Amino acid sequence: MPKTSKTSALLQLIRFDKPIGTLLLLWPTLWALWIAAGSVPDIRLLAIFVAGTFLTRSAGCIVNDLADRRVDGAVKRTSGRPLVTGAVTEKEALALFFTLMLLAFVLVLFTNALTVSLSVVAVVLASTYPFMKRYTQLPQLVLGLAFSWGIPMAFAAQTGTLPAGLWLVFLGNLWWIVAYDTKYAMVDRDDDIPAGVKSTAILFGRHDRLAIAILQLLCLLTLYLAGRAFSLGPCFNLSLVVSGGLFGYQQYLIRHRERDACFRAFLNNNWVGLVIFVGIVLHYGT
Repeated sequence: MPKTSKTSALLQLIRFDKPIGTLLLLWPTLWALWIAAGSVPDIRLLAIFVAGTFLTRSAGCIVNDLADRRVDGAVKRTSGRPLVTGAVTEKEALALFFTLMLLAFVLVLFTNALTVSLSVVAVVLASTYPFMKRYTQLPQLVLGLAFSWGIPMAFAAQTGTLPAGLWLVFLGNLWWIVAYDTKYAMVDRDDDIPAGVKSTAILFGRHDRLAIAILQLLCLLTLYLAGRAFSLGPCFNLSLVVSGGLFGYQQYLIRHRERDACFRAFLNNNWVGLVIFVGIVLHYGT
């Protein structure tokens, strides 16, 4: 295979052309950094967490594809992935995974002991999530824990402590992740059922929209309580109102449970993360 083709396949493996996963992991981490610092965080830490987010998400994509390589070919959305087509071998994927994780670990070493210890949990969560789809109907919950773990790590790196209020941010983010990844799972539900892949979309069944709505409400309520805990003012509260409007739009998109519409609803969550981040930044800026 030509070098350029191999490079392209490796970039496809880490979803370089699909940054939505990196963004959805990054926004809550930025929320936490700004709240922990009470304004603009330490620039060195900001660079470490932005780079670390990209590296860990990329590594997570590799683990996911390795875990699903036997079933991805039967799913319309994933049938062209590099491990399915043979564009990337399992050995090459593992080598890239360990390289990315090593780079991420080196970055964490530039923080503090508490953050380093928390990073061990992050690795375990990120590595085990893809396999949960074989054993539980709640793999989205495990993904939520993995994608939320950057929040305590950000507080630990910025302040050296884990204040109680951060767990409200963590929990609010967890509800949000389960909600948006259920929409993502709705895209593949018809393919996942015969393949034996489990998800909250399958678990919720015909009550999926109601379950997502409840999770979205829990997200907004918990983040509001987090805002109270950290004395975030009107700008932050307004961002939650706007996010509620975006959640309503997502409910409209998934009303017929069509694949493309459900995927658009999933992608729309990037705006939710951005809006909340802007609310936090404006609070400290004013």
